Amino acid sequence: MIKVLLVDDHEMVRIGVSAYLSIQPDIEVIGEAENGEQGVELALSLRPDIILMDLVMEQMNGIEATSAIISQWPEAKILVVTSFLDDEKVYPALEAGATGYMLKTSKASDIADAVRSAYEGQKVLEPEVTDKMMKKLQHQGQRSLHEDLTSRELEILTLMTQGKTNKEMADELFIALKTVKTHVSNILSKLEVQDRTQAVIYAFKNGVIKK
Repeated sequence: MIKVLLVDDHEMVRIGVSAYLSIQPDIEVIGEAENGEQGVELALSLRPDIILMDLVMEQMNGIEATSAIISQWPEAKILVVTSFLDDEKVYPALEAGATGYMLKTSKASDIADAVRSAYEGQKVLEPEVTDKMMKKLQHQGQRSLHEDLTSRELEILTLMTQGKTNKEMADELFIALKTVKTHVSNILSKLEVQDRTQAVIYAFKNGVIKK
């Protein structure tokens, strides 16, 4: 029997999910929590096989609750079930240790199947979440070197394209000469070039600095 804990601040959601899961021959709902704090407390005391975790809740949100549970019980299997699919929810939840991410628009049978899959140790992701993660990986693969430059380094690079010396840049930006040299070194390293001339060429060629 798969023991499940529900953590959701909407009573009707808890009632609906609990009612459906309870009629499954292999699933038992052993507890319900209406906020993250209660969820952490019940998770650590009841030690359910699967925790169904909402994200947007008062008194500790689902991401914070997930992180708190995992920090004290690394083996916990937490399946996020939420209405949100934005980056600010998906990635932090998975990074906090969630074993899966489902939407509340999913069929009840899909959530039950997700519980079973998570119990078997599988990573369970809504198709939309999988697509989002793939696109993020593709974007990272296409990431330009200059995207790693800080705002200050971009300022320095701009002045470099104007032919300014280190001393002139230090005076203009009111920073120490040593600091300018450090920024220049970091710029060359991040752009994977050997000298200032190559850095300037890179800047113009990649549209970092407009001619």
